[in-house]
Amino acid sequence: MQVFKFGGASVKDAKGVKNLVNVLNKTGYKNTLVVVSAMGKTTNALEKVIANYFDNKGELQSSLQEVIKFHNGILLDLFDNEQHAVYKKITALFNELTAFMDRNKSPDYNFVYDQVIGFGELVSTTIVSEYLNDVGLKNQWLDVRDFIKTDNYYRSAHVDWEASQERIATQFNRTQLNITQGFLGSDANNFTTTLGREGSDYTAAIFAYCLNAQSVTIWKDVPGVLNADPRYFENAQLLNKISYREAIELAFYGASVIHPKTLQPLQRKEIPLFVKSFLQPENKGTMVSKEAGLDPQIPCFIVKKNQVLISLSSLDFSYIVEDNISEIFKLLHLYKMKVDVIQNSAISFSVCVDNMYKNLEKLLQHLKAKFKVTCTENVSLYTIRHYNELAIKQLEKDKEVLLKQLTHETMQIVTK
Repeated sequence: MQVFKFGGASVKDAKGVKNLVNVLNKTGYKNTLVVVSAMGKTTNALEKVIANYFDNKGELQSSLQEVIKFHNGILLDLFDNEQHAVYKKITALFNELTAFMDRNKSPDYNFVYDQVIGFGELVSTTIVSEYLNDVGLKNQWLDVRDFIKTDNYYRSAHVDWEASQERIATQFNRTQLNITQGFLGSDANNFTTTLGREGSDYTAAIFAYCLNAQSVTIWKDVPGVLNADPRYFENAQLLNKISYREAIELAFYGASVIHPKTLQPLQRKEIPLFVKSFLQPENKGTMVSKEAGLDPQIPCFIVKKNQVLISLSSLDFSYIVEDNISEIFKLLHLYKMKVDVIQNSAISFSVCVDNMYKNLEKLLQHLKAKFKVTCTENVSLYTIRHYNELAIKQLEKDKEVLLKQLTHETMQIVTK
């Protein structure tokens, strides 16, 4: 078995879907599972639909029509016959989405988010599967929610490995080309759940683990894993080989090429991960495996935007000790804040967090009851793995540094 994952950029239009066929023909697709994300910026467009559903009902239909129009354009470019069965299937999916929004009574944003956002993947994989069948690549479309079971922690669900393993072992046909969705799962009540943004990589890893796959390949619009995001850093270089350990470190600090959860199941069974360009599928790209260290051995730069820096100090100048820190972390957990950096002294404690769940105000109100609180929003967190003096100097140039932390291999700064 081999597992391929194609992201939204690889299927952003009809040309991309046709190129997916080209990749499969060049690499071979026997005993292959293809995991596909939502097309292009569909996830962002559906997030706008969700926002309008809650806060601006007058714009709801127009934002939904934008999503439908985008996919209809791809359909018309791929399928000449408008009587093709794919049109009815896509219409049925959007009708199902509309019906959910009409009948839903839950005020829980995270629940509604997962029920709506998953239609991006359901639509994209239906289109890809039908097109592959049309051009002679016979395949089976699978609903990933029948295979990956999770808890109901909506928007960042935890996998029920035992239940998922059993379903994949008993219901998955290895002898054919299979197409399924990334990012999605289902809970015990069969409601859709999601594995976190960029979770399609994780989906590929879950299947690879359960199928004892030979390898996983993530097809992207970059040559492989780079030592920096070219959107924010100049002269990014390709990393030829990375160890699991190093890749997990990079993912933990926010490297966007590989999802943080993806590597752990692969490492447990020593399944190599390849990151390659879907525009140049014959190139080697990057290999992540047990043996490799970091090749070449160069500084790796990571940035996380729109973070929040919270600085706490005791009201009476007493020490901030274990009891205080324990309470702070309980509150961070309660309000679902992802912690990226912590730094403390005798009477102060600073933490840089990601306010993904929009609970910042509630957290601050709780903290102000016991601490003097300073909060700075919209900061950037920069990380350098394997830093050197030149790398630090280049990164700090023309920036206001609010927090700086160095360990043996990693430097982090928070800047305004």
